[in-house]
This record gives sequence, C-alpha cells and structure tokens, in this order.
Amino acid sequence: MPPTQNYIDGEWMDSDSNNTFETVNPAKPGEIVATYQESTANDAEAAVVAAADAEAEWASVPAPERGMILKAAGDILDDRKAELTAQLTHEEGKTNAEAGGEVPRAIDIFHYYAQKTRDLGGTVKSSSGRRTNIYTREEPVGVTALITPWNYPIAIPAWKTAPALAAGNTVVIKPASLAPGPAVSIIEALDEAGIPDGVINLVTGPGSTVGNELVGHDRVDAVSFTGSSAVGGVVYDLATDDGKRVQTEMGGKNPTIVTDSADLEEAADVVATGAFGVTGQACTAGSRAIVYEDVYDEFVDAIVNRAESIEVGPGDEYDMGPQVSESELESSLEYIDVAEEQGATLAAGGEALDGSRFGDGYFIAPTVFSDVVADHRLAQEEVFGPVLAVLEVEGFNDAIELANNVNYGLSASIVTQNHTEANRFAEEIESGVA
Repeated sequence: MPPTQNYIDGEWMDSDSNNTFETVNPAKPGEIVATYQESTANDAEAAVVAAADAEAEWASVPAPERGMILKAAGDILDDRKAELTAQLTHEEGKTNAEAGGEVPRAIDIFHYYAQKTRDLGGTVKSSSGRRTNIYTREEPVGVTALITPWNYPIAIPAWKTAPALAAGNTVVIKPASLAPGPAVSIIEALDEAGIPDGVINLVTGPGSTVGNELVGHDRVDAVSFTGSSAVGGVVYDLATDDGKRVQTEMGGKNPTIVTDSADLEEAADVVATGAFGVTGQACTAGSRAIVYEDVYDEFVDAIVNRAESIEVGPGDEYDMGPQVSESELESSLEYIDVAEEQGATLAAGGEALDGSRFGDGYFIAPTVFSDVVADHRLAQEEVFGPVLAVLEVEGFNDAIELANNVNYGLSASIVTQNHTEANRFAEEIESGVA
C-alpha cells in the first residue's frame, strides 16, 4: 500500500522531507496498518498559506451551500461506516463496539452542522432612534489550526472540523501520529463532496515541527487543541502570544461519587464503564471512585467482580482492547508500581497480559486499587489507562471536598438516589461536565 499523502490546496502530495512513518495495530504490533508523511514546517506553512488564500472565497459562500458539502461528506462517511469501524479497531485498538459507536457520532456531527448552517446570520434589535438600525452579523474567524488526539481519532476531528467549516472558516488539521487514518478519511470524504481547494488541509507528522508551525504562524487566526495538559499549556502560551483565539481541552482526574443510597451493582457498572471503557484512554475517564464508608467494602467487592469479568483481547473480538502504544502501556504499569509503593491495596489486575490471545500486543488487565488516599499520585494524576482508584469518605461533604481536590476540573458524576445530594453535587462540583 503506498503511503498516505498530505492534502494541501486540494491536492494529495508527499512531504517536503520525503520521509514517512508507520502506524501499527496495537493488538499485533508486528502488523503495519498504514504509512504517512513525516511532514516538515515547510509543509505546514504551505497548508496555512493555502487556507489563508481560500479564506475570503469560502467565507462568501452562502452558509446553506457550505452545509450541503458537509451533508454530502457525512453521507460518504456513512457509506464507509463498516470500513471506518475496522480502521479504528486496527489502528487505535478500540473494540468493535467502541469504534462502532464513534464512527456514527462523527457522521452525526457532520449532518448536525450541515443543518446548523441554516441558522447562521445574526440578530436584529430595536433601536431607540428612528433613523438607526441595530443588528449583529456573524463572520468567520479565519484560518483555524486543529490539533487532534489519537484516542477519539474520528469523532474529535469531526467535531472540530465540521463547525469550523460550517461557520465559514478554513482549516488546517494535524492529527495525532499514532492514529491519523480516520482524520484522513474525513478529508477524503470532504474532497469527494466537492469542498473548494484550500478550504480544508491536512498535514501529518510530529507536533514539535508541524504543530509548532501551525500554532505560531501569523496567518493562523484560531487554534483548537485536544491532548495532554503539558502540551496544551505550551500550545496556549504560544498561540496567545500574538492574540489568536485558542480552545484547549486537556487532562482529567475525574471522580464518580458513590453514595450510601446507590444501587451498588449499578454503581459498579457505571464506574467500570467510566474507568475501563476505551481502555481508560479518555480525558473524561472516571478514574476515581469516591465511596461512602457505609458501602465502601461492598462496592470494592462489586467493582472487583466487574473488573475481573471483562474479557481483554483484540478489539474485534473482546470487551476491552489494548493500550494504543508500548509507551502508554509502560506508563500505566509505572503508575501501578507507584500506587503499591505508596500503600494502596491492589484489589484487581495490575499486570500486563501475555499468552496466545495477547501475542506482543499492549494489553493490560483492568486494575482496581482500594485504600487510596487523597495525596497518593494515583488520586491526583491522570493515568490514561484502565486503572481505578477507590477512595473512602464519611459522607457528602467529604466526597465533594475530595472530588474537587485536584488540579483538573473536566468531568464528574455521582450515583445516588437522593435528590438533594444530586442537586448539591451539580451546584458544588468544580468540573466542566457533570
């Protein structure tokens, strides 16, 4: 299979470097999935120039006409649904069920924003003067640089790209190098749908060269980034130095509070889905269970049983797939070692998996630690793997205090049958999503 090319100014082309890199199946690392361009700052520069040159013409296209292209792209993705599902499973390691949910989400995003283009325009207000008209007009920002992660490799590119295009912006997207294929598939769909040259551009390669060029380029007007907090901070600082609009979505150490009124089997299912779904590789993963002391032991038993019931293996056959890379697997194993050193109790899992089913894949058992306390690293730091910390509290006030006692405030949840607790949680939790 020939290397996938960059897409710049309506053409597929090789990188200025003449170098490529490969992606592998994390369930079978000896299996090469695809080859991509190892792009340079010059490639990123060319993509930005193309987007900037197309900016005025695309902004002048009537919004419903832009929506027709988005609708057509969504339809093309829908026609390729089975192929895209397999692509996610083989390149990122998701299970068929997870990939089969993410692909339709990307399709829905394109269809949704195709319809939203009909709502664009502005507002008209009443004036206090007879000879004065007051109205607002919505205009595109301009050239947008989108930097997307590997863990939702088609959904996140879709929900950054579709609204940017719908609003009349031009786009340069750099997908994560571990799983660029689904983003390439989006570009193929837009190209087939007839998007004008230069409106959408894709450049693959390292963030240290491609990403930095995009974020710092003086013809880029807005930057949207999803990834680690460490990198996101650098992106934010670099982009805001010259006044770009910036949106970053980064790490999380997300709590699920389990109260004494909760159905504990249901709570275990909720927590297991949050902690072990997509192999724990989500910024919104529920990696902390904060449990009332009256039901703590019973909940630990329930979540251990739930973790041990999960069948791990290649994503096209099993409940939980591999981690995306060897380095991600090693990071999770290091956190497991640290948790044991700091005195937490390993209640389930805790090891890399080997044997005929696993081969050389990056598999790890769903892991549960009990007796975790607030200052343990496992309670404070994002692991990005299927490792759950279970913490004990006396009641609601302690649970809220503990839930908010981290540097992250991304998502949070509560399992309770107490309406008052649910309302207080919504008011007092310090997270963007609850």
